[in-house]
Amino acid sequence: MRIAEQRVATPEDIDKAMELGYGHPLGPLKVSDLVGLDVRLAIAEYLFRELRQPHYQPPVILREKVRAGELGKKTGKGFYQWPKEPS
Repeated sequence: MRIAEQRVATPEDIDKAMELGYGHPLGPLKVSDLVGLDVRLAIAEYLFRELRQPHYQPPVILREKVRAGELGKKTGKGFYQWPKEPS
């Protein structure tokens, strides 16, 4: 997320690098969208609160997306646009 936040690479390029370079079935940003960015934020906040290590502090981009209601697949937008599921 920090790489996307700093605009070093797009979410698509970050995920593609992890999929091709490390053999992950899905990239970390796509997985985050599937899990829910609100869930990822809660996990990051917990880790930071408990461990007090700067690298566990939630990325600004994550806080901004959650504040904007961009929670990933469940809202149709996160790091990616997701199609609406038929009701």
